[in-house]
Amino acid sequence: MTIRNTRTGGQILIDQLVAQGVERVTCVPGESYLAALDALHDSPIDVVICRAEGGAAMMAEAYGKLTGRPGVCFVTRGPGATNASHGVHIAMQDSTPMILFVGQVDTGMREREAFQELDYKAVFGTLAKWAVEIDRPDRIPELVARAFRVAMQGRPGPVVIALPENMLTETAAVADAMRVEPAVSWPAPADIERVGAMLASAKAPLVILGGSRWTDEATKSIARFAERFDLPVATSFRRASLIDADHSHYAGDLGIGPSPSLKDRITKADVILLIGGRMSEMPSSSYTLLDIPTPQQKLIHVHPGSEELGRVYQPALAIQATPGAFAAAVETLKPAGAIAWKGEAAKAHADYLAWTDKARELPGTFQYGQVMTWLRDRLPKDAIVCNGAGNYAGWIHRHHRFHSFAAQLAPTSGSMGYGVPAAVLAKRQYPDRVVVAFAGDGCFLMNGQEFATAVQYDAPLIVIVVDNSQYGTIRMHQERDYPGRVVGTQLRNPDFAMYAKAFGGHGERVERTEEFAPAFERALASGKPSILHCIIDPRAISVGKDFVPSVKA
Repeated sequence: MTIRNTRTGGQILIDQLVAQGVERVTCVPGESYLAALDALHDSPIDVVICRAEGGAAMMAEAYGKLTGRPGVCFVTRGPGATNASHGVHIAMQDSTPMILFVGQVDTGMREREAFQELDYKAVFGTLAKWAVEIDRPDRIPELVARAFRVAMQGRPGPVVIALPENMLTETAAVADAMRVEPAVSWPAPADIERVGAMLASAKAPLVILGGSRWTDEATKSIARFAERFDLPVATSFRRASLIDADHSHYAGDLGIGPSPSLKDRITKADVILLIGGRMSEMPSSSYTLLDIPTPQQKLIHVHPGSEELGRVYQPALAIQATPGAFAAAVETLKPAGAIAWKGEAAKAHADYLAWTDKARELPGTFQYGQVMTWLRDRLPKDAIVCNGAGNYAGWIHRHHRFHSFAAQLAPTSGSMGYGVPAAVLAKRQYPDRVVVAFAGDGCFLMNGQEFATAVQYDAPLIVIVVDNSQYGTIRMHQERDYPGRVVGTQLRNPDFAMYAKAFGGHGERVERTEEFAPAFERALASGKPSILHCIIDPRAISVGKDFVPSVKA
């Protein structure tokens, strides 16, 4: 181990990020970590300057989803940290590796409620996987290396590191930590034999893919495994890009309002192989698809985190392994004899195609479903599609078909405002791929200011704003539970096309279905970040049924 020359804490910190292979960081600058910012000046790390901490943290989370390495975000103390908590929560519920560095008051001022002081261990203790404050610069390599390991190992998640202002300017002579690679938990050979035996005795098995710690090769390996055993394969909520939608064994995704045929297939299955996912509230249809604590189906649960095995559902076979390790282990597994369920995968895929193929007619002149099916055919197979939360996302999940690994960036936590920041990071990371962000009018304005970040970095993403002048999901539930009592859900929106132009981007207003395709082509050809402001009838509030307001608000 080589002891480096005396360096400031800020320089030691940035040197650790370089040692860990960090390509870029997102940030909103703050005086509390100026020493770290100064060290970034001479580093090879790309610094993405954001407009609000929530957007910066979401960008870092998107990086973790895309690469499997922690996305890194810097924010200032107090309100900077609390603003960034949105991204931390997403990373936690989505099992995404991420590290948030937060400025902190001088150590000599702690416990006085100094300017913007927070107890970060208390604030983020239940929100993050780990929260720590670094008091001495000589401990930076140790604790940063540990943070990368915690963020990636087992079930991935976010780490929050507080950086006292004086610690970053103090000096120390200390060696850099080596690059961290997360430990990989492998299934025992006996476990793989049991998987084969349980499938051999099955009559109606099903595979469900979810979670994180996947690789492109692992998804292809599981697809080959499904082919050998003729297994139907479903994906968990907002994990649709874990298998090519055109694959002959794909049965669809388990999101909000899943296909009735897929739900029926799950309830009638006798063996379910759940790889990587947790079957939490959304994919389990509010915990109704599998009995708790012991499912009627024989559940084989594969997950990298031991704490998740049996947390809700008691499995017949629990395997602590990463999806990649499990996929590699089953490469040589073959059916022991005749397959009792032969042909069921083809039926499941046919059901999926029928469920997603054609969009129903909506009220109004803008047919959102038809636009989605047009985009499904128009977008390149490696296009990255991003969205936040809201009813508008239902059309994406129902009609778009993902073909490439990590092509879907969306929060399983259901956080609004995610689509635009995620798209900015995706376009920065993959400038040659088409990146499209969808957002409702309410969703867009939660982090729409990051469109300015896209313009600053010449990241020509396309944002499709679906505007029904209301918080549509909440209005729908409001009408269901409190009919005729509309309050707090109506919106008066700006001209989002003009908004795009004001930032230096391309913008167009779309009111009719036939206007969309040429507007999209012009946006793509413009070479600028673009917004297509699409006006949709307020009654077209759900992919499944029309909405009839009890009163006109």
